[in-house]
This record gives sequence, structure tokens and C-alpha cells, in this order.
Amino acid sequence: MNLSKHLSFFDPLTMLKGNIHIIGCGAIGSTVAEMLTRMGIVELHLWDFDIVSAHNLANQSFRHKDIGTSKVDALTDICQDINPDLKIIKHPKGYTDEPLSGYVFLCVDNIDLRREICKAQQYNPHVQAIFDFRMRLTDAQHYAADWSDKKQIENLLKTMAFTHEEAKEATPVNACGTTLNIIPTVRVIVSYGLANFINFVKTGEIKTMILVDAFHYMLDAFPLKD
Repeated sequence: MNLSKHLSFFDPLTMLKGNIHIIGCGAIGSTVAEMLTRMGIVELHLWDFDIVSAHNLANQSFRHKDIGTSKVDALTDICQDINPDLKIIKHPKGYTDEPLSGYVFLCVDNIDLRREICKAQQYNPHVQAIFDFRMRLTDAQHYAADWSDKKQIENLLKTMAFTHEEAKEATPVNACGTTLNIIPTVRVIVSYGLANFINFVKTGEIKTMILVDAFHYMLDAFPLKD
């Protein structure tokens, strides 16, 4: 894959220090996978048990021909169409309790599962960093932790001190109860999350919290408080 557009700024072949796991291949996860592929990542682990539905096309990276296909299979096809040399390890049953390593992107839409994953990996020395994404309609949040920093891990877990049901109550829905979500918000928060990832890989520095509102043009980034 020709990476001349950014190779002098970010060279994944020489800078990365581990695997990349994308847990959840929906709006956030499929966009993360597509953008990492274009950045020249040579191997991805994709975790998701779901299949592509018609309503997914509005805010995810899938195509009409992917409807009815498992998300990991469809996303593998999309990413390898961009870079045929990309190696993808598929986990079509989703995440259960497997040990992870390298860089972990939490893109599931369930805070209970995100908290479970972080707690399961809390003392795992093979994880470099975890990048977490949360989104409503126009606003979104990105949290991250250098996994060698105990305080950052603890602070990330503190941001998960609520239940999935409580999160659902705060999520905008339409009159039919469908969760509202729009693609500009997805692209904005993923872009900042991947910029955070690149900066961490290059310099070891990480932003532990980034808040955005795509339609009110708001951006803030600052450390998580103890």
C-alpha cells in the first residue's frame, strides 16, 4: 500500500509495538477499522457477533450488499478491498474473556461490557493502551489510558461507574424508540481518537479525555481528574 501521503509523519511498520484489537464493529468500530486500514496498519483483530442490517448503512462503513452478512466478514471485505495485503483476524463470537495485547479500541455500545473488558485487562502487562469511544446524537466522548499508568487505568474505570440501562435513558431516541445517531458525529470523534492513538504511538503522550459536539463546534481535551 502506497503510504507516501503520511509515511514521514506516521510509519506504522516501525512505530507500532503490538496488535490492534477493535472490539465492536458498528458505527465507531467500522470507521476505526477503515481509517486504520488507510493509515497502513498491516493487521487487525475484529470482534463482533452481529450482522449488518439495513439501518446500519446510515452511520456505519457498510454497503448495501453487506446486509445480512456478519459485520466482521463484511468489514474484512471492505478493508481488504482498500489494502489486499491487510491481515485480519476475525472473532465473530464477539469478546468474552480473552486476554488482549497491544492497542485496544473499545467500540461496543454497552458500558457494562466496556467496564468488564477494562477490569479483565486491568493488570495485563501486554496491553499498551485502551481507547474508548462513547456517542450520542451530536456529542461524543473519547477516553483513553496508557496501560502502564495505574492512575490512568483507575480514572478510566471511574468514567464507567454507571449501568447500560442508565446510559440508554440518556441517549436520544425518536418517537419509535430508535436510537438517534448521525455520521458526522461518528467521523469527528473517531478522527480525534485516532489522532490520540497516533500521538501516543509516536510520543508516548495520551489525552485521557476528549469531548466534542459535531454540530455545536465544541472541542475540549484535558486529563481525567482523580
